[in-house]
Amino acid sequence: MQPTAHDIIIRPIITEKSTLLSEKSKYVFEVAKSATKIDIARAVAQAFKVTVVSVNTVSVPGKLKRMGKGQGYSTSWKKAIVTLKAGERIPIFEGA
Repeated sequence: MQPTAHDIIIRPIITEKSTLLSEKSKYVFEVAKSATKIDIARAVAQAFKVTVVSVNTVSVPGKLKRMGKGQGYSTSWKKAIVTLKAGERIPIFEGA
């Protein structure tokens, strides 16, 4: 079964750095760890009706966290930086 766009794109990452990138038509998303660049490009194009130029991905490792004597790792996740065709925008990032 083919995963849908909502299975691939987990949430947008809205930080100061990603807001500055959105001015250059680059948008940052948390995506499924198993998603490929092609899957991500198709999902963003389908969900937001935009033209994707390129996709860069980063696997973010979990960090060591301590709680009293115990310790463990936070969940690792995958981040995608999606570049759109010049002039196109994703409205979810506007006014953030």
